[in-house]
Amino acid sequence: MKLADMKKEELSEFAMVEIAFLLMKEKNKPFEYYQLMDQVAELKGMTNEEVKTRISFLYTDLNIDGRFLALGDNNWGLRSWYPLEQVEEEITSSVAKPKKKSKALLEDDELLDEYEEDEFEDLEDELDELNQEEDEDEDEEEDLFDDSEEELEEFDDNDEEEDFEEEEEEFSK
Repeated sequence: MKLADMKKEELSEFAMVEIAFLLMKEKNKPFEYYQLMDQVAELKGMTNEEVKTRISFLYTDLNIDGRFLALGDNNWGLRSWYPLEQVEEEITSSVAKPKKKSKALLEDDELLDEYEEDEFEDLEDELDELNQEEDEDEDEEEDLFDDSEEELEEFDDNDEEEDFEEEEEEFSK
């Protein structure tokens, strides 16, 4: 069904969202929202006051209706035109690019970067010192442990058992 073949009476009975769908399908291109609203209003024969009071209804219907897809920058298309991957690309590519920074801001950023680098170098130095101190402490503990092992090696387990047996014999007498 083409919009040009329809009579004004027929079009006035259609919902705005249905006319928007037929319009997009017929033109086979996405529309900026206000252009779409203007064309729908023209086809329905709406007055400026009617357009002002009903402009939000079409926007709400486009959002709710699963046949339409918001492309960003207030542009709308039919979901059937876009595979899922392309939809994500279209939406993400429409995000505004960051503005360029002024010279003063760039200089402030450079100073901040230098400050951060100095801070990181200081932090690295402190961590290196702490690590070195820990290594020294571990070496001292290992030395103590090694000494205690040597003392244990000198201690004979058999001597202790013999002493215990002798004490037991004495006690039993």
